[in-house]
Amino acid sequence: MRPEPAYRIPFSGRAHRYTAEEVALVARVMQEADPLTQGRHLGEFQEAFSAYIGVPHCFATMNATCALELAAQLCELKPGDEVIVPAHTFTSSAYPFAKQGARLVWADSDPGTRVVTAQMIADKLSPRTKVVVVVHLYGFAAEMPEIMDLARRRHLLVVEDVAQALGAEVGGRKAGTFGDLGVFSFHSHKNVTTLGEGGMLVVRDPAQAALVPLLRHNGHCAFTQERPHYWTPAMGNLDLPRPGLWPSNYCLGEVESALGVALLARIDQMNAEKRGRACRFIDALADFPELVFHRVESTRHTYHLLAAYMDESARPGLRDAFMERMAFDKLIKCVVQYYPLYRYPLYIKNGFGQADCPGADDFFDHMVSFPFQHWLSDEDLAYMLASTREVLEGLR
Repeated sequence: MRPEPAYRIPFSGRAHRYTAEEVALVARVMQEADPLTQGRHLGEFQEAFSAYIGVPHCFATMNATCALELAAQLCELKPGDEVIVPAHTFTSSAYPFAKQGARLVWADSDPGTRVVTAQMIADKLSPRTKVVVVVHLYGFAAEMPEIMDLARRRHLLVVEDVAQALGAEVGGRKAGTFGDLGVFSFHSHKNVTTLGEGGMLVVRDPAQAALVPLLRHNGHCAFTQERPHYWTPAMGNLDLPRPGLWPSNYCLGEVESALGVALLARIDQMNAEKRGRACRFIDALADFPELVFHRVESTRHTYHLLAAYMDESARPGLRDAFMERMAFDKLIKCVVQYYPLYRYPLYIKNGFGQADCPGADDFFDHMVSFPFQHWLSDEDLAYMLASTREVLEGLR
C-alpha cells in the first residue's frame, strides 16, 4: 500500500476557524461559568437556536447522535415497526432506530440531488412503516413539502436529519422545521462547530418536548410534594411517565453553548461564502462534463461538502485514477464518502444487509468529495481548481 503524502490541501477534520471574539468568549466562560453544565448558557443557546430556525422547542445535546437517540425514543417504536432510512448517509442516521427495536428499510437517493425523494419513500412503504428519516445530505435540503404530504396521508412520523444542512431552506422555511423531530450537528466537520461536538434536537409536539429535559439529563425532575427542607428526601427526584422509558445524559456544556450562540450570528454568512465558492468552482469546470456536480445558487444548499459524480462512461476507472493523481501528484486529498449502509458488516450481521438502492450504489461507486472547509484560502482553492483541470486533461 502506497503511503499517504503530506498533503498541501488535506481533507480537513476542521470546518472553520474561530474569531478572536469567539476565542475570548470561550476563555471567559471557562473561568466564570458556574456550573459548567446545565446553566444559563445552555438556555441561551436553545433560545437563540429557536429564534434562528423559527420553532419553539429546541434542546442542545452533546452531539447529533445523542439527539437522534432521543428522537428514536420519542418515536415510541414497537417490535415489527419499520423505519425508512436513506442508505446513502452517515451511520448514526440509522442505528438509533434499530436500537429501539425497529426494522430498518433502506431507501434510495436521487442521482441529481443525492437526497431521498417522496417517491423513493413511497416505494418502500408497508403497513408496518412507522417512521421516515429524511437526511439533508451534503448541505442540500430535501423536498419536504412533498414528503410531509405523503407522511400525513399515511400517518407517519418524520425525523429530519439536518446534521449537514444548518441554515438550508425550502420555500423560505428552514430545514428541520417540517418534520415531527429535527436533528442538527455542530461536529468538527460541520459549517459551524461548538469545539468539535454538539447537537440540537427540535421537537414539534409540546407533550414530547416536555419529556426531553428528563430523557436528556438522567431523569432528573422536581418532587411534586412540598418539602420542609431542600435536602428532604433528596436533592432531586427521578421519574419518567411510563415504565421502560429510560434516560441518558446528553447535555451540552456551558462553554460549547456560549460559543454556539456566537456562531449562530455568522452561520448565514459562512453558508453564503461556501455556496458562492462552490458555484464558482463548479462553473469553472463546466467544460469537463465527466465531473458532474449538484449546482444550487439558493439557500436550499449550504455546501457543507462539495461532492461530484465522476462519469466513467468514456473511461472506466477514471474516478480512482483522478483521485490517485490528485493525491500523489498534486497533494490534494479528495475522498469517497457514505458507503451504502447495507454494505457494512454491522448492518449485515443485524439483518439489514438487503437493499434495492441502485442510485446509492452508483453514486458511491463514482463519487469524489473535494476538500471544502471554510478556512481554505483563495490561493488553495485556485490551486485545487487548476489541479483538477490539469489532471482531467491528462486523463482524457
